[in-house]
Amino acid sequence: MAKNGSTDNSAKDGNGPAITFEQAMETLESIVAKLESGDVPLETAIELFQEGMSLSKLCGQKLEQVERRIEMLVEGDAGMQRKPFAAVKEEASGDKGV
Repeated sequence: MAKNGSTDNSAKDGNGPAITFEQAMETLESIVAKLESGDVPLETAIELFQEGMSLSKLCGQKLEQVERRIEMLVEGDAGMQRKPFAAVKEEASGDKGV
């Protein structure tokens, strides 16, 4: 799958067709499995690691885009209102002082 990974790099760089979140995750899982097996030469492992880091960054960016687009409907005194989605990590940070 390393050869397919080289074509995926152009997609992440904006020079090719966009890669979906699901495709990026599938490729990332494959890379992790190859690296964990330990059966790849050092140079190939480095290339796979770099590709994996790029895919990880891409997935993170796509998740952030989705979070910005999600809105929650909250019932208040004035009826239903839209409220931006609050990420779990933001809510969890307030609980650390307990």
